[in-house]
Parts: sequence; C-alpha cells; structure tokens
Amino acid sequence: MSPDLKIASRGSMHKLLLFVLLASAFLFSNNSNAERIKLADGFDFPVGKPDASGYYKARGLRLRSPTHFGEDWNGRAGGDSDLGDPVYCIGTGIVTFAHNVRQGWGNVVLIRHAYRDPASGKVKFVDSLYGHLDRIMVKVGQELKRGDQVGTIGSNFGMYPAHLHFEIRHNINIGMQRNAAPSDYANWADPTDFINKYRRLNREWRGVTVPTGTYQEYKGFKGL
Repeated sequence: MSPDLKIASRGSMHKLLLFVLLASAFLFSNNSNAERIKLADGFDFPVGKPDASGYYKARGLRLRSPTHFGEDWNGRAGGDSDLGDPVYCIGTGIVTFAHNVRQGWGNVVLIRHAYRDPASGKVKFVDSLYGHLDRIMVKVGQELKRGDQVGTIGSNFGMYPAHLHFEIRHNINIGMQRNAAPSDYANWADPTDFINKYRRLNREWRGVTVPTGTYQEYKGFKGL
C-alpha cells in the first residue's frame, strides 16, 4: 500500500472512531435507564438531621416472620406530635420513585445512592425508602444532596400514628415488590447499622453511572 493510501485509510478510521464515540454519547445522553450522579460522601439519619435528635427508633429491621423490612422513626413526644416534621435525604442520590401508592403505604419516595465501599474500593448502590409521608417534596429524576428535604412525616392519611417508615436496600430491583426478594442481608440492610458504618466517606468529584428504571410495576400492598 502506498503512503498516500495509508494516510487516507488512517484518516477514514479516525472519522469512523469519532462517529462511533459521538453516537455512543448521544445514545447515553438519551438513555432513560441510566443517570450520572456523584458518589455519596457519607450518610446521615432521615429525621432530626444529622443524628436523629429528638426521635427514637420505635421498630427495627426484622427479616424473619413477622417481617419488618426497615425502621419506624417517631418523635420523642409521642402520638402525632411529629406529624408534618421534615424528612431528609440520607445521602447524595437521585429520586427513582415518588408516588402515592395508597393502601398500607401512602406517599413513598425511593432514592438511589452510589458510594465507594472503603473495604473493597468498589462502587456499590443502595436504595433508601421513605414511607407514609404526609407530603412529597421531590420528583423522579431529581438529584439530591445529603440533608435535602424529601417530604414530611405522615400517618398514611390517618391509618397509623404519625411516623417515618424507613428502609435501605442492597437490591436495587425491589421497588414496591418486596416479596420478589428473599428476606436476607444480601437484599436488605439494617438502616442504622448501614448509616453508622458509612457515616463519613471520602469525597470524590467524578460522577458515576447508576442504573435507573429497575423497578417492576407496583401491584399492591403486601405488608410492612
């Protein structure tokens, strides 16, 4: 092959590579099933930020029957004294669900977080769930920082005494279909233990790609 043909061939390859890169960038930017967000630099409690001041854990995680997949947080004054109190995002993340699903849930918000596990150095994902809210103050696709307000404590429209039902899931495919995942620590985190373990993490400026749109359609209440 002559030098001129080699140069022409090399130029064509560069143009093809540039086209592929641009096409990939376009597809990624229009992909509704992935978002690029910052890694969480730690996690705080969802009430009485940052340390749950003025609140107590009335009920904890229980993965054997009768199951309770998260924690119930109440104001120390009892009753409905905490109705309307602020509920906060526990760490940097993106809202993946924010709806009134009625029945035993009421208003629910799910937030997806990415964090780097110091022990393994790997980026991992978790979802945090905030249930029975009186008000939802965020929308799907909204990026939040630790301490941003998610909503307010509710009672599922009078069904329960006011409290926050709060969960953290390792399995980011659960959504509102909790019976689809085994009741074990591979799928569910003890919220208080998780927050205490990852309270402060190194801040990283580069974002990471997180999958979204991973939930099946909600098909009804299966118990809290």
